[in-house]
Amino acid sequence: MFDKFDPSTYLYDLLTGLGIENGLAVLLRTLIIIIIIGGLSWLANLITRFIIDRVVAVAVRRTKFKWDDIFLESHVFTRLSHIVPAIIIWVTAAWAFRDYPKWLNFIQEMTYLYMIIAVTVVINSFLNALHTIYKHLPVSQHRPITGYVQVIRIVLICVALLIVISVVLDKKVGTLLAGLGAMAAVLILVFKDTILGLVASIQLFENKMIKIGDWITIPSKGVDGTVLDISLNTVKVQNFDKTIMTIPTYTLVQDSFQNWSGMEESGGRRIKRSINIDMQTVKFIDPELKAKLKRIEILRGYIEKKEEEIREFNSKNNIDESVLVNGRRMTNLGTFRAYLEAYLKRHPRINSEMTFLVRHLSLTETGLPVEIYVFSTDQEWGKYESLQADIFDHVLAVLPEFDLRVFQNPSGNDFRTISKP
Repeated sequence: MFDKFDPSTYLYDLLTGLGIENGLAVLLRTLIIIIIIGGLSWLANLITRFIIDRVVAVAVRRTKFKWDDIFLESHVFTRLSHIVPAIIIWVTAAWAFRDYPKWLNFIQEMTYLYMIIAVTVVINSFLNALHTIYKHLPVSQHRPITGYVQVIRIVLICVALLIVISVVLDKKVGTLLAGLGAMAAVLILVFKDTILGLVASIQLFENKMIKIGDWITIPSKGVDGTVLDISLNTVKVQNFDKTIMTIPTYTLVQDSFQNWSGMEESGGRRIKRSINIDMQTVKFIDPELKAKLKRIEILRGYIEKKEEEIREFNSKNNIDESVLVNGRRMTNLGTFRAYLEAYLKRHPRINSEMTFLVRHLSLTETGLPVEIYVFSTDQEWGKYESLQADIFDHVLAVLPEFDLRVFQNPSGNDFRTISKP
């Protein structure tokens, strides 16, 4: 390599020609070459940074593509420039330390280790850039790969550490791996959460159990909010009170959780609430109440149709209508349910294409529950709660028109009223 021109020999001849003794000439030659190599490395780094900052960066910002901007912002090019000085030192070290073989081996080993670390940092930045690019794709909302990227980083760091240790200890990587086999139990214990997180991440993503942006609830963990991030070891959730909760990824596989994304994608949000009717107020409708209820617009058609059905049935079966329990008759509770159905079907914020029920539940010691089971077109929490409140405000206000009363346990004021003479 140095047959035609050897700077080291040339410099040595020059120094000895000046009358410098042999030992001192060798030392001066080594120091001069070290200074030259250091200057070249520093200059190479300056030139590389200049090219990256003034040429590459300008060219990248002028393109219409976004991915190259992400590579620039992730410092992939900048960190790649750190390898250039190391290559110069690696190539020229033989000139500087040809008379000091031990120092040559040390410098080359240190340079080699530096290049391994630099390459590892560059690959890590490259992975960050690729991950950021992936996050900008629509598929990332359904298929986050944060956990997989973290696994690749761990493997990358482990490989780099093995190479570094093999260089320092002057051992082959295979020998080190064989030695690590005896430490498998310890490694499994150390990386237990990571292994569980990796398995859980695969299950979550492959089964489409959760994605970023989903609303989940885990009552046992106090979690009730939106998923912000899914990593290898943790899932970050912002609760609706704006607090941030982090839970282990494998918790979502081991324990049950509720994912509300199905509700959000269905186009409706369920309203399932009941009021308890005082059973003592349930009765047949008398002519006076019927006349009053006929004046309610959305009930008029129902009452007239029901009257016709009852009249035909009772006439056909020769019913003695002088006795109330004979034949068919309208009740204030049945008419109230018909009113609720008509009212809710006309409501612009109720999804009539989904399950629609106004029903009785089992009798209880606190009255007869009448349940509204419908779906709201508003899924946003605030609007949804406001709609529920509006509906039941109306229901409670309209009950007296049907001579019905909500069951309510007696209060202290009720007892005071009773005790008055």
